Amino acid sequence: MMSTPAILHKPTFKSLLFSPFKLNQAKPISFHRFPASKSDFFSSKNKALSKNMTELVRMSAFGGGNGSDSEESTGLFQREAVIDGLNEFQSGLLADGLEASLNRLSKWLVAAVFGAVILWRHDAEAIWAVLGSVVNSILSVILKRIFNQERPDSTLRSDPGMPSSHGQSIFFTVVFAILSVVEWLGVNGFSLILGALILALGTYLTWLRVSQGLHTISQVAAGAAVGLIFSIFWLWSWDAFVLKAFISSLSVRIIVIIAAAASCLGFLVYVIRYWFRDE
Repeated sequence: MMSTPAILHKPTFKSLLFSPFKLNQAKPISFHRFPASKSDFFSSKNKALSKNMTELVRMSAFGGGNGSDSEESTGLFQREAVIDGLNEFQSGLLADGLEASLNRLSKWLVAAVFGAVILWRHDAEAIWAVLGSVVNSILSVILKRIFNQERPDSTLRSDPGMPSSHGQSIFFTVVFAILSVVEWLGVNGFSLILGALILALGTYLTWLRVSQGLHTISQVAAGAAVGLIFSIFWLWSWDAFVLKAFISSLSVRIIVIIAAAASCLGFLVYVIRYWFRDE
């Protein structure tokens, strides 16, 4: 004999959100009689005034009373909060200069864009790109030790400045982002405009390294060129021979995935040790 399963009704978020909530409206205060004595009259009047103020505050807090007045007051408070927040943000940006603030935030912005593209693609080539970004950073350190060229202002940074590691990382990300957009949308007007905007943003963030005295133009140009060329080579190598090996060999897949995971962990440790310390 089959038993009928008990079906329990579980309220959904939508039903909870749009179900009507009834609020007890405050009743108007009426006086049926006045006190006989003068002192009782003023005492009763003060109590009535206090009760009226309490009801007014309660109705304003819960949306009761005059709806237009309540909405106007709420909107005024919200506008004041937004203005205060914008003023604090503006004062923070202008404390050291707008370009200095943008330069300080550039590494976070580039990392966020790169991470967003990785999460959006979430494919095997994205894993290969993560590994390539780490190899690109290691290449920058090696080239700096080879050239050993000082920065324009050695008091700001003591390490070598040729090539610019920021410029190299930025243009590695720029190439990867533009190629991802083209693969997604194809070659059309919108993808070309979006690619041009990404290129312009990367160029501006790279130029900030020059305007803040952290690199010379040649150091930034060299970093951008190395990052661009290495990004093209790394992504080309995926289509040329890595993809075939990745599909056919389990060991290659394991090596690439473990290396990419280790790279992400190493980058996280680097951010905690150095980026937060700089802030």
